[in-house]
Amino acid sequence: MARGFTDIAIKNLKPGADRREIPDPGARGLYVIVEPSGFKSLAVRFRFEGKPKKLSLGNISLSAARKAAAHALHEVKEGRDPTAAKAKAKDERRTIAANTFGRVAEQYLKLVCGMKLPDGGEPTFNAKVRTAARRLADLNRLVLPVLGDRPISEIRRSEIVELLDNIEIERGPVMADRTLALIRRIMNWHATRADNFNSPIVRGMARTKAKERARKRTLDDGEIRTVWNAASEAEGPFPALIKFLLLTGARRDEAARMKWSEIDGGEWILPASRNKVKVELVRPLSAAALAVVEEQRREGSPYVFTTDAKSPISAFSKFKTKFEAATDTSGWTLHDLRRTARSLLSRAGISSDHAERCLGHALPGIRDTYDRYEYYDEKKHAYDALAALIERIANPSKGNVTTLKKKRA
Repeated sequence: MARGFTDIAIKNLKPGADRREIPDPGARGLYVIVEPSGFKSLAVRFRFEGKPKKLSLGNISLSAARKAAAHALHEVKEGRDPTAAKAKAKDERRTIAANTFGRVAEQYLKLVCGMKLPDGGEPTFNAKVRTAARRLADLNRLVLPVLGDRPISEIRRSEIVELLDNIEIERGPVMADRTLALIRRIMNWHATRADNFNSPIVRGMARTKAKERARKRTLDDGEIRTVWNAASEAEGPFPALIKFLLLTGARRDEAARMKWSEIDGGEWILPASRNKVKVELVRPLSAAALAVVEEQRREGSPYVFTTDAKSPISAFSKFKTKFEAATDTSGWTLHDLRRTARSLLSRAGISSDHAERCLGHALPGIRDTYDRYEYYDEKKHAYDALAALIERIANPSKGNVTTLKKKRA
């Protein structure tokens, strides 16, 4: 074997009773290791800083082993330990494997959204991110079952595109875009903390355009009548939530996650941590809105609108699909109820400023900065007028009401 080993020669080596290391005459420092079991591998032996060392190469081809041996000996000549480089690469692979998308997402929720996981309880969040609970729900439902166990650095753009395709088919393009935005946030956050991570998300992956998503849809009188009366006759938290949204103009999640602790007499006090504009909002509820709330009392439940007395109502798409089928309506969203309530406030003669305050909007410019008067009585009057107008629309035989023609956008 003056010319060195061949792959066939290595294959034909017979095991002995003891482990053997046989030097390759064709490559300095390269050894073929033959185990008593018959398993063969290759390794490079060298001295570094006066100490003998071995770099295991595994069961690779002879040509690859000779290249690796030559590279290793060159590293030694340059004053670098090839075993240290291998150990570092191994640690990096372990780090990559440990940094799954699910683990990174959990760290994101804890550090960015302030998520805490009490034993046996529902996750809680601080006031940093108003939509933190929704983000967790979207992750658990749509993203983690697909990408949760994948190392985040190995997730390819095509995998994300496929995930978004399935979401768009099953839940629509807007939900796909919301999921894309969530994945982008987590990956961009991880990129600020990792040495060698680049997000695979690029411009152009969204399914809709912001201007196209902007809605102007309000329910006309016929739709209000149908939806209101159907919700009044149905049981459960979702129909009640529909009525409450029309009566208050509240945002969906504000109302859906409302707790009994936020109700004080005839007032709903939305804490700053749950308000989009980060200030406490007092809503003096109308008698109709209070009646809806009182009908939802369930012993032991901290939430007003709940299906299990433990957590706030969710799965809105499922509930709404059933409600639409029962009422033969379609083309409207829960947020359209907020827009409808705002339009009805103007129709009831409420000034624009007072109507905006009822919805919890911050007034622009200097008024928001210096006008701190709560306008409690004005908001109370506005909510009462809104409830009265909805009642006249839902039951026109009980009072005069000017009917609006159908208007869609």
